[in-house]
Amino acid sequence: MQTDLVRSSFARGALAFLRIVVGWIFLWAFFDKLFGLGYSTPGERAWINGGSPTFGFLDNAGGVFGGIFQSMAGAAPFFDWIFMAGLLGIGMAMITGAGVKIAAIAGTALVFMMYLASFPFGQEGQSNPITTSHWLEAAAMITVAATRAGDTLGLGKWWSRIVGDSWLR
Repeated sequence: MQTDLVRSSFARGALAFLRIVVGWIFLWAFFDKLFGLGYSTPGERAWINGGSPTFGFLDNAGGVFGGIFQSMAGAAPFFDWIFMAGLLGIGMAMITGAGVKIAAIAGTALVFMMYLASFPFGQEGQSNPITTSHWLEAAAMITVAATRAGDTLGLGKWWSRIVGDSWLR
């Protein structure tokens, strides 16, 4: 139970809020890339209009690993499908509180790949030579999974009755 891990109801609420905010970051990215809402994706580049949700990011990858990621840009629709499924799944799991553990694993893997694609070491104009906001997102996802934040203001308790304490929790 989450109350065994986090005794303060205020802290449980704060962790639930963190979980929902992280989920919204992923879910919003999904909708913006799908419909081209004009924030990071203009309408003409929306996935529903034939755009690639991954092309711009991968094509502009920099740093030590930039070439590897640039070679993936536009290479296969498979990357677009996996990326979009990840954004939707991670976002929905974090917001609902069901499947937070697997969402944290997948989300951490996703932001780690994004970190490598924009590896800051040795790049001009970076505010920190090693860490980026990707680290904070990964830490937030790991924290909410480790503290069972899906149990507060979410479906975590109900979901755990179905899947137990497995990695699907």
